[in-house]
Amino acid sequence: MARLDEVIFVDNLPKLDLHGLDRNAARMYINDFIKDNIIMKNEFVLIVYGNGEGVLREVTHKCLSQNNHVIDHKILYYNSGCTLVQLKIE
Repeated sequence: MARLDEVIFVDNLPKLDLHGLDRNAARMYINDFIKDNIIMKNEFVLIVYGNGEGVLREVTHKCLSQNNHVIDHKILYYNSGCTLVQLKIE
């Protein structure tokens, strides 16, 4: 099984763009996105929220920390407006 640190190319990963959403909508979109990608057996996904005031980043990381299907997540080293997520695929 690969690890987050081994992922180099993220352009081909499934992406969720949260720009323009409020906190509640972002939570709903994140949880649905995770469920859908588990069904499709995508181990790695990308969540984009931008660099604004950090509200969407905070919501994203809280959702990911509370989700049992998330193995790990981290902010991309070259784009702090995105988080790379590793999902538990059964």
